[in-house]
Amino acid sequence: MSSKQKTLCTNFSNQPITLSEGRSCSSDTYDEKNDLYKDTKSGFDSNDSDVQVNDSTQVLLDDLPPQKIVKELDRFIIGQDDAKRAVAIALRNRWRRNQVPFPLRDEIIPKNILMIGHTGVGKTEIARRLAKLAGAPFIKIEATKFTEIGYVGRDVDSIIRDLVDAAIVLVKEKARKALAKKALILAEKTIVNSMVGEDATEESKKIFRERLRNKEFEDGEVSINVRESKSMLPTFDIPGMPGGQVGVMNVTEIMGKVFNGSKKTKTITVKVKEAREILINEESERLMDEDKIIKEAIDLVSNDGIVFLDEIDKIAARTEVKGEVNREGVQRDLLPLLEGTTVTTKYGHVKTDYILFIASGAFHQSKPSDLLPELQGRLPIRVELKALTQEDLIRILKEPESSLLKQYIALMKTENVTLKFTDDGIKTIAEIAFTVNRQVENIGARRLHTVMEKLLDEISFIASEKNSEEFIIDSKYVKDKLESISKQLDLSKFIL
Repeated sequence: MSSKQKTLCTNFSNQPITLSEGRSCSSDTYDEKNDLYKDTKSGFDSNDSDVQVNDSTQVLLDDLPPQKIVKELDRFIIGQDDAKRAVAIALRNRWRRNQVPFPLRDEIIPKNILMIGHTGVGKTEIARRLAKLAGAPFIKIEATKFTEIGYVGRDVDSIIRDLVDAAIVLVKEKARKALAKKALILAEKTIVNSMVGEDATEESKKIFRERLRNKEFEDGEVSINVRESKSMLPTFDIPGMPGGQVGVMNVTEIMGKVFNGSKKTKTITVKVKEAREILINEESERLMDEDKIIKEAIDLVSNDGIVFLDEIDKIAARTEVKGEVNREGVQRDLLPLLEGTTVTTKYGHVKTDYILFIASGAFHQSKPSDLLPELQGRLPIRVELKALTQEDLIRILKEPESSLLKQYIALMKTENVTLKFTDDGIKTIAEIAFTVNRQVENIGARRLHTVMEKLLDEISFIASEKNSEEFIIDSKYVKDKLESISKQLDLSKFIL
């Protein structure tokens, strides 16, 4: 099988599965002529589109050297080449580690990264896009949420518990895609039985199944039996247990198992197209092997997890402020996670030795050397992100695949209103945003959001009444709408 044809295929059900080149993984043995088909409207494909576990933004790490990773990040993030190189190397090193034979592989740990830079320059976005590119579980957390053990607040072990939750969602989504074809067939069977009755002849069922696939019943109503949704209570840590070592318990889950609550069903009447989606989700859940899902999720977290620890500069000051919890204690609690420890979750034990930690902070009031020396040693790669220039802001408006201008144009198009931004208009927008950043408070690219909202406030308000009209956003229009900001920058503190 060539590298282009390789996809990760996991058997998430208890049924045997086979995989051959050019074929998708499927756990059914239905007759291809009658039961397997391609539905382009709903996105189900009898060949292989159902079971692609990686979306269009995910590329196999085998074919992803650092240069390609940087190129992928360039699609969404402008500038900050040093930071992109650092995370690209870190991601590639994960692949390299997996090629190293045991026992040396166990000795290779990821090199954690510390990003230093103003807010709004792309720190979070780089980490988020990297995780999406790698298909890895990712969590963004603010260091200020945590308190030293013994105080009221969250303990740092909850980072890993939240990361495991994110991994389970990720693995379940992958499993749904792998089982989508079989789930669709079972959903169709349920709908057809509901329409014609289980005792109907095979010929009648076949006729209705074909009409169902041809979308002839989409707006008709059908009654189906579904499992009652669990009423989930908020989770809580067991009090008096330092670090929540016994994990998080869900009372509803326990009581549901005791009284067989998960097997209760109810009958609902919905449109056929809604019934199909409901039943596909339900059948996918039923086909999944929960133990395999959890095992893969824990393995994914342990080897590929990425934690983005924001606002680490807020816990860097060594001097204890009167009336506040000692932030140095939070640093000491974070140390074991970065050094490598075992965290107990409700799903099992998770080792943090190979989780990649990316810390970030502006470091206005403090500096990286104010962190505990032990913590500094666990963040060996330092990257300083540059403040955005006016030219950077122009590129941010125009170049990314989901740039702000493209978003506003798409929003107005839904009202049949056309927006056109001229080059001089874009330049003026960037110039005003840059000026306000320089003279008031530098919030980076986020300033563009506030400037654009004020600029297009009137058009957004009247768009529904301006059917088929076109608005040209040039330099004159921008200056007219944002004149008050340009002339009275001292008031922009309150406007923006």
